[in-house]
Amino acid sequence: MGAAAEGAPESTRWGIGQVLDLLREDFPSITIPKIRFLEDKGLIKPERTPSGYRKFAPHDVERLRYVLTMQRDHYLPLKVIGEHLDALDRGLAPPPIEPTLPTVPAAVLEADGTPSPEEFSRRDQIRLSRRELVKLAEIDEAMLAELEQFGLVSPRTGTNHYDTEALIIATTARELAAFGLEPRHLRGFRAAADREVGLVRQVVAPLQRTHDAGAQEHAEDVTARLAALSVRLHATLVKAGLRR
Repeated sequence: MGAAAEGAPESTRWGIGQVLDLLREDFPSITIPKIRFLEDKGLIKPERTPSGYRKFAPHDVERLRYVLTMQRDHYLPLKVIGEHLDALDRGLAPPPIEPTLPTVPAAVLEADGTPSPEEFSRRDQIRLSRRELVKLAEIDEAMLAELEQFGLVSPRTGTNHYDTEALIIATTARELAAFGLEPRHLRGFRAAADREVGLVRQVVAPLQRTHDAGAQEHAEDVTARLAALSVRLHATLVKAGLRR
């Protein structure tokens, strides 16, 4: 619980507004109606004064914190959280929490470690919230903000969700940060990628303007092959340059 509540004797009692203050630092969206709702669901049972005011003991605040954490970090429904609390009340350990975050398809790689044309043709439907992206990539909000500032990561057009590529970029940026490379140092990668994209689009543009049957499919196939070749050339040039 919050610093003001940590180590408080069990005889301590707080009003609902005080509990709100104790929890708000870790759970900014917590509200009094939310606390009342959780009480209505039987997840917490604060004492009541003769006048009907709620009084929360330290163990009530701990239960609230547990409920809110399970909702925020593990997306557990209230029924399941209630089962966990029942187990804890009976001196048992709650069941292990299975991962509930989305998984990302493994990249299809060729033998030389560069993406194949099939990888560039792949279309997945993964949509990650900002919080999910931060959690999966193991970065913090500040780093995500920097990645966005320098044009390395952005939500899908017209949405607030991030895709697989954003996750891979954010994860790679975190790994590079371990070597002292911050997002601002990665702007050159963005610029180089944009130049390669421009070259691919220049070649494919005439194919996309035709109206022959199968033209669109052919254009997509050429785009995937050119992208794979571009990445292979880029990777090999870097490898050769490091060996010089």
